[in-house]
Amino acid sequence: MKKKEIVDDVTVKRAITRITYEIIERNKNLDNIVLAGIKTRGVYIAKRIQDRLKQLENLDVPLGELDTKAFRDDIKTDENTTAMPVDVSGKDIILVDDVLYTGRTIRAAIDNVVSLGRPSRVSLAVLVDRGHRELPIRADYVGKNIPTSESEEIEVHVSEIDGEDSVSIINPD
Repeated sequence: MKKKEIVDDVTVKRAITRITYEIIERNKNLDNIVLAGIKTRGVYIAKRIQDRLKQLENLDVPLGELDTKAFRDDIKTDENTTAMPVDVSGKDIILVDDVLYTGRTIRAAIDNVVSLGRPSRVSLAVLVDRGHRELPIRADYVGKNIPTSESEEIEVHVSEIDGEDSVSIINPD
């Protein structure tokens, strides 16, 4: 198994900053935004976006944590550790995740958000889009597009969990 780092900590920081600027540019009413990090690493990426919005726009954007397991079609569990600090009804929800792959996690995240209320809009920010969609889902904000083969994996490390920020590609050969 070969592992190759393709994005370092500086590039991760730049990608998150770029996503934040795109969010600012594309959203007329920043006061209506709620960030929803998808557990686990999406929460930390969302927190960094939240911090950058505070720095750049002096804006305190609410941040929720979405647990998608209870809404997955391939995992059966009743446990749901979702924590949303505000009512999502009428809000512009920005889902945040580390890697966009088949789209199934995002579908589950949308189901979770809709179970909490009726947002006016849902958009998606991802650090890495690796392709290979199984559902018609695309990201509105992308840090890095990294084309992969089906046999490869993308591994995202965030310093809050892993002690470093990086994105690696793992090739089973």
